Amino acid sequence: MRGVTLVELMIVIVIISILAAVSYPSYREFAARAKRSEAKAALLQIATNQERTYLQNNTFTQDLQTLGFSSTPIFTTASGSYDITIPNADAANFTATATYKLGGAESAKCNVFTVDGAGVKTSGPDPDCWTRTR
Repeated sequence: MRGVTLVELMIVIVIISILAAVSYPSYREFAARAKRSEAKAALLQIATNQERTYLQNNTFTQDLQTLGFSSTPIFTTASGSYDITIPNADAANFTATATYKLGGAESAKCNVFTVDGAGVKTSGPDPDCWTRTR
């Protein structure tokens, strides 16, 4: 007799199921961290470009296109997870915000990132989102 018995096939399916059950949560967390990194990088680019704009014009701007982004007043990250806005900008200061726009567990962890002209970084509802690696 040659071939695979039903018992052997079921054992393989059980092993694959166990591996998937263990690896899927890790994959989801890795994907969430990548989305957070994308939002943080965009905010840091805004902060850098705001400083450049301030040096040239002696004021900050709310226009994302002036800062090198493709759209204004809202820029959506490449993954489509965060909306980037500059709700406040004047001659003295600016605030840039990344807001998570999808549902799920991530919206309860790191749904808002902000950076301002003084370099103060905040996040919510978890205050450690800027530095968390897990």
